[in-house]
Amino acid sequence: MKFALVTVVLLSSIGLANAASVDKGQALVEKANCASCHGAGLNAPIMPAYPKLAGQYPDYIYYALKAYKEGNGNAIYGRNNAVMGSQVQAFNDADLQNIAAYVASLPGNFVIKK
Repeated sequence: MKFALVTVVLLSSIGLANAASVDKGQALVEKANCASCHGAGLNAPIMPAYPKLAGQYPDYIYYALKAYKEGNGNAIYGRNNAVMGSQVQAFNDADLQNIAAYVASLPGNFVIKK
């Protein structure tokens, strides 16, 4: 019993206990029509100012979406973008985690230099 409790605490501290759903994330991304700006597969933005998202780390996507949701109301954690701010308002925390999991699962062309 003690081992199970310690395991759950450790896994939740690194994000593995709250596994996000890629399928739910895909449905949310399609519903929000994210590809209209970020392009096919979220990897071909329609304008150079829009980021490629496919293959990005899920933690980065989650915290970026959370910051857009905070908006200007929080000078430390908020991000100011009218389009993204309005896009994420309808999503709860679990939705943002699911979206992040889906985006991370997409094949991207990010390069890690060694």
